[in-house]
Amino acid sequence: MDAVAPSASTVSRAAAGRGAAPLALARWLLLVAALVAGIVVVGGITRLTESGVSITEWNVVSGTLPPLSAAQWQAEFDAYRQTPQFQLVNGPAGMTLATYKTIFFWEWVHRLLARAIGTVLIAVTALFWVRGRIPPGYKPRLLALIALVGLQGAIGWWMVKSGIVHDIKVSHLRLAAHLLTALFTLAGLVWTALDLRALARGEARAPLTPFAALVLAMLFVQLLLGAFVAGMRAGTVAGGGWFNWTAWPLMQGAFVPDGIDWRQGMLHAFTGDPLLVHFLHRWWAWAVVAALIVLARKVRRSERSASVAIHVAFGTQVLLGVATVYSGVALPLAVLHQLVGALLVAATTWGAHGQGAQARRTAHPI
Repeated sequence: MDAVAPSASTVSRAAAGRGAAPLALARWLLLVAALVAGIVVVGGITRLTESGVSITEWNVVSGTLPPLSAAQWQAEFDAYRQTPQFQLVNGPAGMTLATYKTIFFWEWVHRLLARAIGTVLIAVTALFWVRGRIPPGYKPRLLALIALVGLQGAIGWWMVKSGIVHDIKVSHLRLAAHLLTALFTLAGLVWTALDLRALARGEARAPLTPFAALVLAMLFVQLLLGAFVAGMRAGTVAGGGWFNWTAWPLMQGAFVPDGIDWRQGMLHAFTGDPLLVHFLHRWWAWAVVAALIVLARKVRRSERSASVAIHVAFGTQVLLGVATVYSGVALPLAVLHQLVGALLVAATTWGAHGQGAQARRTAHPI
């Protein structure tokens, strides 16, 4: 007896079923990416409000709940009073327990979001794994993303320790490592989600082209400089105040500011001198903008939405950067600048993925 050929509708439903799992997993990864962007924002608020060392212990489980009694609050406050930040800055300024609760709140929310990111990513991976719905080849990538989230938590505590023991603020080098790990994780989540969406359409993974890698590397350098500026509080060295129009494009009335300290060597100047780091951050941005324009043009036909997203993100980011300097680093503008920086990473990753997909289709036309 001859086998009955499957109907067209049956084949269509089967294809849809194969695409459903990658699409569902992609949506979850994009949700986690949104949470990462959110924690970047809260991290910016934590830094700008000097809240980062308000919690002096790293209790992964018990630290989920804030202090619930007067005695617990007093114990947290007493621990914070041992830090250099309290003894040299906030203590002499008359910080009270009520004031301390404000900075505690932002650091607690920051850590709570970190736990949520790890929990959601692990839970989703485990659920899809147990049900056999993770596409072939994606298990190692999901495990790598989980490892990155864990590494991010470890770096965060390493960063906080530098402010608890050594200084009134956390190390700007450790802060840069913390922020860039978060943004690298964000890029990995977005790229993996885009690959999964392509898989659902029956397409192969997109390669990272040499040009896209160059653009991402240039953006990485700009983000590194931005993290240094944030960590060293270098945003105000240009002479800004509340919308002081002389703070950009000049710095302290000159294109290249006076006072850059070269005495400890070039490496120290490029990584530790606030004037030079700020100067490099504001002018390297234009090289990055030029590269982003080229990338956006390359993907304009195949990924028009990504092209538009790149243009909108870098245009908004430049305007926010200038406004932040003009305002003397007003908190709302500085936080928006950090948020759009994260969105720019996502948009650039989208464009880089689109260019890779375009190159793959050109090399292997159907």
